[in-house]
Amino acid sequence: MKKITVAIDGYSSCGKSTMAKALARQVGYAYIDTGAMYRCVGLYALTHSYLQDGKVDEGFLQEMMSGIQITFRPNSEGRSEPYLNGVGVESQIRTLAISEAASVVSQYRYVRSAMVSQQQAMGQSKGVVMDGRDIGTVVFPDAELKIFVMASDEVRARRRYDELVAKGEEGLCYENVLAMVRERDYRDTHRAESPLVQAEDALVLDNSHMTIEEQNEWLLAAFERAVRG
Repeated sequence: MKKITVAIDGYSSCGKSTMAKALARQVGYAYIDTGAMYRCVGLYALTHSYLQDGKVDEGFLQEMMSGIQITFRPNSEGRSEPYLNGVGVESQIRTLAISEAASVVSQYRYVRSAMVSQQQAMGQSKGVVMDGRDIGTVVFPDAELKIFVMASDEVRARRRYDELVAKGEEGLCYENVLAMVRERDYRDTHRAESPLVQAEDALVLDNSHMTIEEQNEWLLAAFERAVRG
């Protein structure tokens, strides 16, 4: 059976990573979470004080981008986790603060250029499922299967809120999370560099009212059609 590239794009908190991970496990492909890569850059910028109060020290961050290397390794349960310059950072990058930092740094051309180069290297042999904002439009415009995932902003905010509460994040308010989701949508769709747009040949999935099982079944069926084609 031929190997293909699966590109999954869409809005924040719409379940891209969940469905991408499930498909990769089912078909034996590598899974690359590009959102985690930008979170790693956000973490790096915060810990080195290149990002403070939502403002980036562009000179220092741009200079240091060549020294940021992100890889993925399976954990003890076989799930892929990100490593920033050889250090595992999965638990550190899943906070609301790092999510916001990732949204800020991902607007810069030099950050996106560095990450795209690393992503293309990871997927050059195909047999990969990659999710993000610009996979089907910039990273792998020739991907054999492109999916664009969406859901209402209220549904996505509720999912994000519940996820953060489950991880122990304190002081959360649903209305604030909803506002952040909407602000993230605006930044993602209006940034100058690789804005979030639907590829012309992408299949659209609105999973606002779907279960995880239903969306996974939908994606697997789309994958099987693409492989046969």
